Amino acid sequence: MPPDLYDKPVQYVKGIGPKRARLLARLGIKTILDALYYLPSRYEDRRNIKSIADLSPETFQTVEGRVVAKEVQNTRRGLKIFELLLNDGTGLIKGKWFNQPYLDRVFKVGERVLLSGTVRRDYRWGVGWEILNPDYETFPEENGKENIHTSRIVPVYRVTEGLGQRAMRAMMFSIISSVSGRLAEYMPEEVLRRTGLPGLEESFLYVHFPGEDADLESLQRMDSPYHRRIVFDELICLETGLAVLKRGRAGLRGIAFDGEGGLVRKVQERLPFELTGAQKRVLREILNDMAAPRPMNRLIQGDVGSGKTVVALLVMLNAVQSGYQAAIMAPTEILAEQHYRNMTELLKGVDVRVALLTGSLKDRPTEGIKNGDVHIVVGTHALIQEEVEFRNLGLVVIDEQHRFGVLQRASLRKKGLNPDVLVMTATPIPRTLALTLYGDLDTSVIDELPPGRKPVKTRLFFEKEKSRLYDFIRDEVRKGRQAYIVYPAIEESEKLNLRSAIPARDALERIFPKFRIGLLHGRMKPGEREEVMNAFKAGEVDILVSTTVVEVGVDVPNATVMLVVHAERFGLSQLHQLRGRVGRGAEQSWCLLLAYGRLSDEALQRLRVMVKYTDGFRIAEEDFRLRGPGELFGTRQSGLPDLRVADLTRAGDLLIQARQEAFRLVERDPLLERSPGLRGQVERFWREKMEIFRTS
Repeated sequence: MPPDLYDKPVQYVKGIGPKRARLLARLGIKTILDALYYLPSRYEDRRNIKSIADLSPETFQTVEGRVVAKEVQNTRRGLKIFELLLNDGTGLIKGKWFNQPYLDRVFKVGERVLLSGTVRRDYRWGVGWEILNPDYETFPEENGKENIHTSRIVPVYRVTEGLGQRAMRAMMFSIISSVSGRLAEYMPEEVLRRTGLPGLEESFLYVHFPGEDADLESLQRMDSPYHRRIVFDELICLETGLAVLKRGRAGLRGIAFDGEGGLVRKVQERLPFELTGAQKRVLREILNDMAAPRPMNRLIQGDVGSGKTVVALLVMLNAVQSGYQAAIMAPTEILAEQHYRNMTELLKGVDVRVALLTGSLKDRPTEGIKNGDVHIVVGTHALIQEEVEFRNLGLVVIDEQHRFGVLQRASLRKKGLNPDVLVMTATPIPRTLALTLYGDLDTSVIDELPPGRKPVKTRLFFEKEKSRLYDFIRDEVRKGRQAYIVYPAIEESEKLNLRSAIPARDALERIFPKFRIGLLHGRMKPGEREEVMNAFKAGEVDILVSTTVVEVGVDVPNATVMLVVHAERFGLSQLHQLRGRVGRGAEQSWCLLLAYGRLSDEALQRLRVMVKYTDGFRIAEEDFRLRGPGELFGTRQSGLPDLRVADLTRAGDLLIQARQEAFRLVERDPLLERSPGLRGQVERFWREKMEIFRTS
């Protein structure tokens, strides 16, 4: 297929035009390529034509007969109903369409017609059958056109207001017909041979308009060989791009940090705790990477509380003792402030200058960063703003990686000359998703919690049990412990109908008159937030009422209760992060989930998963199963191109296959010069995100 045909607007396909093109655009279909990848959501089997005498009520059927009568009826309310009476020699059936009087001109008495739809009794006359708003086809032998609406397996698409299923199917057929015989195979022959996947054109034709002998079950499951071929194409484009990015960096000259000077060892010995075996192993892996003369690009994956930040501090010190600056970028100001406070505390008496840079700070340390007076910069996305210049940035650390993604990672990397990059996530990720989101990274896992930690116990409560919750919190605080109470919103909203933090603080002061209650939310000024957090850490606040700003990074070992209000409104990953705020001391900690109203099945499943499992990786697998990867991370957040057809919950085997093939191809032919068709597809897939093949 000529490359420009992929980009041809659907408006210019016969039978579509500007008006229908605007409707298709609402579905994300603007070009022929968009249409090809807009797969049916399900299929209906209309192959078996039933005789009218054998029909059963409330079943989906296809019937065939001659038109014996037709008329447009006007109701008292001004509604026009077109009725058609069909006879197949065994009985009569009526087709009935509402507000479509033009159909009177479509059908002729004596003509043979196919109708498909849900059959029901015609109660108005007490006998016979009727189908409301059926799909129809004039008898194909007589009209010379291919039958696409009945007497076959029929595709059913997701449609939009103003665009019916029949019109949508006709347009998709026009688009497929317009490129028939012109879809050139771009997948290298060796890849098709190894994977055993079918050709491109037959795959698109099969999934949109299956043939007579098609397997309905595999179509409905979306795992026919032809579906798998289309999914594989998308995954190999994704993985080839990641392979090219990874190879491109491997060829870059990086910094070989010498690691001499003893600063890392000195601070490690001064830590108030011993590193776990997993932390020591990951630290060695990173220091080995940093010693190599190529840019490091490594991911640390570890559950909440596993101690990633301490490892990050030690490797930043490795950069500093080698004469370079280091930067750590966090997703929220409150987490950046917490990192800054913790690092400043751990580096007391050590000649390393740490600075904080966030969007709301008025006094920004940009001059000290530029002239090299600042060794370690802790910040938010403010770090990637144009006016921030480093003297010699050697190491970039990105916390909670999935909140930034490929592009922001690249922006921060540009602040130095091929600096090493370390990204961290406390959100456990199933292997298939990790390969996709971080396919261009090497991975280290901290799979061990610090000694003495007890698993947090999780319990689910409903609105009528609130008094039990308050009694429990009262008992814990009387023992000298502290509690978080987290709300989904800051202020009340009639639209959302959610309990919220500010009014809740006032109510809780009445419920717990003897306890000191603090308030923390994202709209507070940094100074106010720091004051509240310091008071909570120092034990001057008993109960901290908060929004999800405490989701990541806040570390108060004396806090033993995390109450999440409206827990049904939170995702599994977020609930697991919130639970990770407690259980950081030696005492038993509790996560209490308070749900309101009648819960959906998915919400109830989510909350039961939280009660049942404490292991973050198991929770991630369940989240992956319940919601799929798009919801789990959102491809916009990840910085990767959107996946239109690949569902990673079902396509794990294809993803691994696509990754192997992509890396094999790029290893042998880095610019895919021997596979120009595939190269064109990869460029098209990635073009809105970044230029993959640089020839300079």
